[in-house]
Amino acid sequence: MTGMKLAVIPARGGSKRIPKKNIREFCGKPLIAYSIEAAKKAEVFDKIIVSTDSEEIAEVALTFGAEVPFLRPDTLADDMTGTTPVTRHAIEHYAAEGEMPEFTCCIYATAPFLQAESLQQGLLQLQQLPHKAFAFSVTSFAFPIQRSLKMTDAGVAPMFPADIGKRSQDLEEAYHDAGQFYWGRSADYLAGKKMFSADSLAIVLPRHLVQDIDTLEDWQRAELMYKAYIQG
Repeated sequence: MTGMKLAVIPARGGSKRIPKKNIREFCGKPLIAYSIEAAKKAEVFDKIIVSTDSEEIAEVALTFGAEVPFLRPDTLADDMTGTTPVTRHAIEHYAAEGEMPEFTCCIYATAPFLQAESLQQGLLQLQQLPHKAFAFSVTSFAFPIQRSLKMTDAGVAPMFPADIGKRSQDLEEAYHDAGQFYWGRSADYLAGKKMFSADSLAIVLPRHLVQDIDTLEDWQRAELMYKAYIQG
């Protein structure tokens, strides 16, 4: 399929800190449903698949309109497996069937704030800059990291002593991975190019649309944010 665009949503079963996190109800729907719906709303994908090792997650994914063309092998379903090998596995699956995607987007299953417009923007910018391999979501830190502190046996110390006395406006703004989506040229995914490198573009998101969900405290905060910023 020429120019095929593939969305891969990794969703491993067996979450320990938040049991069944990917399909736990978040503001009325399973968490993974938000990622599937944002991908569908973007209207840029030829296929939207969920890569999972769980029959239960697969059933939920199908209910919300994603495809589950395979169950992920055990070798890609442990705690140490990152999302890049899972994305490569999905690309290789379609390549073996003669449907090598041109672009592939890894979308986290835990991204209820993901906006269709952000997915569209990531693809467009990547298409416009053919020398780039990836485009992924970032957001700015809420406080200058140059003025961060560390705790020592002696007490409190600045992490960066040379910057601790500087004004915020005189310090370079810092960004972090927003953990929502990772567009890439499929060939570059397979070639092993690095995501956090000069090969990538950053799609900057507002901080109110970014929230990691790793603990129950994160989950509660995210639901409050979603109700305030999205549901109104």
